[in-house]
Amino acid sequence: MTELLEELEQKRQLHNVEAEKHRRARDELNEKTREWVEKRDALNAKVRELVDQAAKHREARDQMNAKVREAKENRDKWNKTVNELNEKVGKIKKENLPKNGPPISKLKKELKNLEFKQMTSVLSKDKEQELIEQMAALQSQIKEREKSYEANEDVKNAIKELRDAKEQAESYHKQVSEYAEQAQASHDAMIALYEQADALRKEADAAQEAFVANKIKADDEHKKHIENIRQVHDYDKIITGMRQKARKAKKKEDETSAKEEAEKIFDRFKAGEKLSTEDLMALQKSGYL
Repeated sequence: MTELLEELEQKRQLHNVEAEKHRRARDELNEKTREWVEKRDALNAKVRELVDQAAKHREARDQMNAKVREAKENRDKWNKTVNELNEKVGKIKKENLPKNGPPISKLKKELKNLEFKQMTSVLSKDKEQELIEQMAALQSQIKEREKSYEANEDVKNAIKELRDAKEQAESYHKQVSEYAEQAQASHDAMIALYEQADALRKEADAAQEAFVANKIKADDEHKKHIENIRQVHDYDKIITGMRQKARKAKKKEDETSAKEEAEKIFDRFKAGEKLSTEDLMALQKSGYL
């Protein structure tokens, strides 16, 4: 019995050690699991923040693109007006052109050709002087023609109207460029933020995978811990039962021995032998007195 109890105690202790080992491993894995959860949640929060920022840039981009479209429509409208006014100015100039001379556009073209010739050709002094005089004559004619146009109220009004239309067209063209540049800046910022969010999302996914892997390991360690604890409890029940049984057997054995001893003392008492105090107590305990 004693050897069996010692063997059971040893097995119980082994399971107890195993249970403690798996408990520590489980707790360490659970701590790592909590760390991965915190990292995952922090990364996902940052991802949401970046996505929100990107959404604001997308909204700003779309607003700028809407302004680009509107500015383009206005620019195209004024460019059409400029073309119409160019035709109008040309028609009015033609109607008011002096009958004895070429149109001012032709004079300007001739002047431009002479200027180009002067810059690109190697001329003698006399030829260059002649060229300069021709250019001066053309400039004088152009100036006279322009004066005559400016003196004409219809031409003057048409030119002013054309100039104003060109300014409007240029103003809207400038807006198109500015809005398009702002839209592109918002678009680039949005893309950069989405790229950052994607990179962090991958980190968050990796953290989630690590969390799941640690959770599975922790659950496995917990299962092994519980299995060993159950084994310890089972051994406790067996050992306790065996000890109780041993105590009962010992008690019964002691009672039998005491009864036999009491019978002997009682026989001595009947034989007239004087009994000691211990003998009397033994008889009383056994029920003889």
